[in-house]
Amino acid sequence: MNSSKENLFEDYLFVVNSNQNPYRIDKYLTENIDNITRNKIQKAIHNNFVLVHEKPIKINYKIQPHDVIKVFLPISPTFNELAPENIPLDIIYEDESLCIINKKAGMVVHPGHNNYSGTLANALLYHYKNLPYQNKEQTRPGIVHRLDKDTSGLLVVAKTIQSMKSLSQQFFDHSIERKYYTLVWGIPENNSGTINIHVGRHPKYRTIMTTFNDATQGKNAITHYRVIETFQYITLLECTLETGRTHQIRNHMQYVGHPIFNDSMYGGDKICKGPIFAKYKSFIKNCFKIMPQQALHAYALGFIHPITKKKMYFERPWPSNFQQIIDKWRKYIISLDMK
Repeated sequence: MNSSKENLFEDYLFVVNSNQNPYRIDKYLTENIDNITRNKIQKAIHNNFVLVHEKPIKINYKIQPHDVIKVFLPISPTFNELAPENIPLDIIYEDESLCIINKKAGMVVHPGHNNYSGTLANALLYHYKNLPYQNKEQTRPGIVHRLDKDTSGLLVVAKTIQSMKSLSQQFFDHSIERKYYTLVWGIPENNSGTINIHVGRHPKYRTIMTTFNDATQGKNAITHYRVIETFQYITLLECTLETGRTHQIRNHMQYVGHPIFNDSMYGGDKICKGPIFAKYKSFIKNCFKIMPQQALHAYALGFIHPITKKKMYFERPWPSNFQQIIDKWRKYIISLDMK
């Protein structure tokens, strides 16, 4: 692939497991690359953009154990051309090296499938000039980590290459301090604990993550939790991340039987605990209307400043609808006690 084309392609590398049975490569890649159709994979094979051991293959090729597969997929022009957009940002701190942003629930951090505008990345391009990029298609200006679309809370943005390198290394070393508030279904057996179970891409449903008991699958993921307050059928937790895998807290809480309140992706958008009475169902329905997304807020962020080397620490309270839910549950528990 010549250098003039490299920035027009997104590349992938796969090493096939030693226990893999013969399997058509177009099916294998469709299952292992997010938001891709089999037809697009077949076109890539036809155009010699899929290589096995550095050589082009045919569409009906069947993968073998230890195959090294390289894939080069053309980047959509819409996806590749990130435009500045005048989107308000809640900037709680900034200096010449970095800024701290309190992201609202509902905002996508960077462009992806079906989200090509209105993202934090679009807003950053408008508010700041010459931000460094971590990815070669240049869709993540200054972004060194992310929060899910419907998760609110604190993000650090790098304004210089030096800051990006330093912050990225801190995230890689798991030395960044990150704390979340979340509401989960049920009451944990212990007031505090640690969840240590691998998290990775779901083998069948590629848009979601899942947990793996097999240590050879997914990546190690560690979440520490502490009970803050209980409300009969749900619990307010503080979660501290030791690692930062995609959807880590959401997966871990589902794994231990306490899915996050109104998390539609991981089983929290239905009544998981409580009575079957119509009045209770109506109460939960009203709660879901107030908070139409998972109840998860990144409230604390700590790291070493890339230039001064001083410890930086920031906190931001949960959004107003989070507080409304807590207030409703407190009143609900009082009403139960009065009966």
